Amino acid sequence: MSTPSYAAVLRVPHAARAFAAALTGRLSYGIAPLALLLAVKDATGSYSAAGGVMALFGAASVLLTPARAGLIDRYGPRRALPPMAGLYAVLLTVLALATWRPGASALVLGALATAAGACTPPLGPVMRTLWSDLVPDRELLRRAYSLDGVAEELLYVTGPLVVGVMVTATGPAAAVLAGAVLIAVGAGALVTSPAVPRGKPVHRTGADGPAATGLRLSAVPALRRAVLVTAAVGLCLGALDLLAVALTEAMHRASAVSWVLAALSASSAVGGLAYGALRWRAPLGVRLPVMAAGLGGAVAAAGLAGNVYVLIAVVGVAGLFVAPALTTAYLIADESADAARRTRAGAWVNTAFNAGSSGGTAAVGLLVDRLPLALCCAVAAAPALLCAAAVLGGGVRRSRAGTEVVDAV
Repeated sequence: MSTPSYAAVLRVPHAARAFAAALTGRLSYGIAPLALLLAVKDATGSYSAAGGVMALFGAASVLLTPARAGLIDRYGPRRALPPMAGLYAVLLTVLALATWRPGASALVLGALATAAGACTPPLGPVMRTLWSDLVPDRELLRRAYSLDGVAEELLYVTGPLVVGVMVTATGPAAAVLAGAVLIAVGAGALVTSPAVPRGKPVHRTGADGPAATGLRLSAVPALRRAVLVTAAVGLCLGALDLLAVALTEAMHRASAVSWVLAALSASSAVGGLAYGALRWRAPLGVRLPVMAAGLGGAVAAAGLAGNVYVLIAVVGVAGLFVAPALTTAYLIADESADAARRTRAGAWVNTAFNAGSSGGTAAVGLLVDRLPLALCCAVAAAPALLCAAAVLGGGVRRSRAGTEVVDAV
C-alpha cells in the first residue's frame, strides 16, 4: 500500500483554506515576541525592562494555553476564538501605540503584555484538532501533522526576518502592530472556514476513556508520558540554542552561530517531511522516546565538536529529530482524548515543549560560565536521554507483564 502524498492532505475538502488561515494567524507568533522585545527596549531604554516584560508575556501565554484550549473544547472555535483573538489583537495594538515613542512605563507595558499573553489564541492546537476531524485516515493524519509542524517551523524562521525588514523601514512598534493584524485576519478567516463546525460542541457524558476524566494528566498515562518526553525535548532544544552561541564563541567563530541555527531549522523541516513521507511499523509509544534519545545524543555530541563545520553537521543531525518528535507527541495526544478534549490534549504537548524550551535556555544560561561546554552539552542532553530510557524501560516491563508495547507512551 502506497503512502498518501502531501498533496492528498491539501486536497481534503476545506483543508487548504483552513490551513492557510491558521498559518496567517500563526505568523503573528513568529513576529510579535521579537518585535515586542525590541519595541519595549526602545521605549524604556532598558534591556532588563524588556526582558522582564517578555518574561511576563511568555509565561502568561505558555502556562495558560491548556485553559484557553479547554474553552475551545467547551464552546467550539467559532464561539471561543473570536473573543481571544480580538482581545489579543487589541492589546498588541495598544502595546504598539504605547511603545511608538520613548518614555513608556515598564510597569504599564508589563501589565499589558501579561494580559496579551493570557489571551493568546491557541491556533496551533485548534488547527491540529481540525486536521483530526478532517482526516480520519491515520496515515494521512500523520502526514498532515508533519506538514503542519514543518510549516510552523518555517513561520518561526520567517517571522524574525519580517521583523528585521520592518524595524529597518518603520520601527519595531509597527512590527508589533503587524502581529495584531495577522492574528485578527488569520483567526477571522479560520473561524469562518467550512472546516470549523458550527454551533456548540456536543459532549457525551458518562463515556469511557480519558475524556470522561476531564483530561487530567494523572488519569491519562499515555498523554502524561508524552508530555514528559516533550518537555525534555523542549528543554534540550532550548539549551541548544544558547549552547550554539557559546560553542561558536569558544571556537572564535561567533558569526557562524547563524549557520548553526539555520542548520537546526532546515534539518528539522527535512526530518518532519521525511517522517510524514515514510511508513512506520513501530508504534507511537516507541517512536517518541527513540526520537528524544536521538536528539539527546546529538546534543551531547555537539560538545565534542572540534570545529564549526563539525558543529553544524552535528546540530543538523539533532534537528532531524525535532519535528518528528513533536509530530509523534501530537499524534499520541490525538489518540489520548476524544473530540471533546482533543484541543486541550494537544495544548498540553504544546505547553510542555514551550515551557521546557524556556527552562532549558534559562538553566544552561546559569551553567555556561561555570562548567566546561562539553559538560554543559551533556547536562542539556540528560533529560531527553533519561526520559527516553525511563519510558522505553517502562514499556518493556509492561510488555513482559502482558501489555503491548504500544501502551508505553
